Amino acid sequence: MESSGLAVLINYIVKYFPSSEKIRPASRRANCDRVGGAHPARGPMALRDFIKPRLQDWMMGFMDEMRPATVGLAEGEVLEVGFGTGRNLRLYPSAVKSVTGLDPMVTEGVAAVDERVGEARFPVIRTALPADRGLPFDAGRFDTVITTWTLCSIADAAAALREMRRVLKPGGRYLFIEHGKAERESTARWQDRLDPLWALISDGCHINRPMDRIVADAGFELTSLDRFRGKGPGLIAQMYRGVATRS
Repeated sequence: MESSGLAVLINYIVKYFPSSEKIRPASRRANCDRVGGAHPARGPMALRDFIKPRLQDWMMGFMDEMRPATVGLAEGEVLEVGFGTGRNLRLYPSAVKSVTGLDPMVTEGVAAVDERVGEARFPVIRTALPADRGLPFDAGRFDTVITTWTLCSIADAAAALREMRRVLKPGGRYLFIEHGKAERESTARWQDRLDPLWALISDGCHINRPMDRIVADAGFELTSLDRFRGKGPGLIAQMYRGVATRS
């Protein structure tokens, strides 16, 4: 699930509203299917299920100007971990053949998301599963794996990255833009101090993860890395944009 400090208020508001545990069969569209995981609630949608994707979609729009430099490098069969509300779909280049979007948040029925999926010129498969519990794909399945502001909110980011590497073809590329640990030492210390509280109120978003090291430790070879300051408070402004390969 795409996440950033911009989404803290959203998560705080909705995290205490329970979601329905009922499920309905997967719906099918001409350009969209669903595999595995949970499905939208039957009957009246719980407040959390209704409000969270819509508010998150609006808030994550503030990050859009930073997306193209990462999304534009994708090619072939793509796995997008942290699909969120599909804001990357319109940015994928012509070299992309299909996109499989993985996210624990169910977004079927959200008009903006369904519209993006319907407009895509390639097949889009939405899968409602967390990334750190084993991906339901064969090894070497994808040409590209991509995350945009996702690793911060995966409980076991290392396990998720190992799974991403497993399903990536040899020579395939992992593309990412994430926020994480600041280069400035004083800011990094404050991130360490505040991270437990931040994670509590922001639905598990961590602000002090050294993303480059986490990616490398998962067995990826970093071929490019750009660390820069994005917009917003210093605690969440440190960006990591990179490309890594499965050797």
